[in-house]
Amino acid sequence: MVAIVAAISALSACAVQPQSSNSVYRSGQTQNEQTVRLGVVESVREVIIDGGQSGVGTVGGAAVGGIAAASTIGGGNGSAVAGVLGAIAGGLIGNKLESDATHRKGLEITVRLDNGELKAITQDADEGFRAGERVRLLSTGRTTRVTH
Repeated sequence: MVAIVAAISALSACAVQPQSSNSVYRSGQTQNEQTVRLGVVESVREVIIDGGQSGVGTVGGAAVGGIAAASTIGGGNGSAVAGVLGAIAGGLIGNKLESDATHRKGLEITVRLDNGELKAITQDADEGFRAGERVRLLSTGRTTRVTH
């Protein structure tokens, strides 16, 4: 039971928070000057943002699956075989859970700036955009996000 709780805790740590929300700022983003450029949305395309995988889901799932299967099935060699099969199944399930937790919906937004330049920005799909809308591009020199 302790292993199951540990695995669930590890996987919950993999949950990904949106990075581009127009009304949520991390403390390191405050009191920093941003350049504001204005433009019109040319197109919007839905994408998936992959946050990457640490392997915690696979390892945690394998540990939980192996322990659970070995302790509930057979004894001796049967228990060892069950543990190996449980570890494989648990690892696959843990990998899938981590993958699902680190993938999030995003948008690739193409904007024609007032000066005629065309820019494409990919960000979390936490705000809707439509072609023809007037928007702002907020840039720090390293990151840019689109807002209304």
